[in-house]
Amino acid sequence: MKLNTYLNYGGNCAEAFHFYEEHLGGKIVFMMTFAQMPDPKQIPPGMENGVLHVCMSLGETQVMASDVQPERFQPMRSAYLSLGVDSDEEAERVYKLLTDGGEIFMPIQETFFATRFAMLRDKFGTSWMVVHNRPMTG
Repeated sequence: MKLNTYLNYGGNCAEAFHFYEEHLGGKIVFMMTFAQMPDPKQIPPGMENGVLHVCMSLGETQVMASDVQPERFQPMRSAYLSLGVDSDEEAERVYKLLTDGGEIFMPIQETFFATRFAMLRDKFGTSWMVVHNRPMTG
C-alpha cells in the first residue's frame, strides 16, 4: 500500500506546481488540462484551462493535484505537507520562499524537536510545515 497526497486548487494549480518544481526541486511528471481530456469532455464551465490532473515527484514522494471551480475552493485546513530539509539554511530559504504572499501560523524557530520549525500557508493555499529535525538520541 502507498499513501499519496492529492491537493485541490481554485484555478492556480499549474502556477503552484511550476513554482514548487522550480523552487523546491520537484519534477512534474504529468500534467493535463480539462481541455486536453479525451472525448467525451465533461468540462465544468470556465475550467477549460484548469488542471484536470498533475503529478509531481517531490523528494521521496509524489504529490498530485487538480483545479476545482474557484467558488468551491477552500485553502487547506487541519492538514499540512511536512517538508523535511537537511539544514537550517535550507529551512530558512524554504520558509522565506513559501511565506512570501502567504500566511504564517508559526514563525520559523528552534523547538525541542527541531533546530528549525515553522507552520504556514503559501500564496496558493497549501499549508506547509518546514522542519529541520534535531538529532535525537536514545
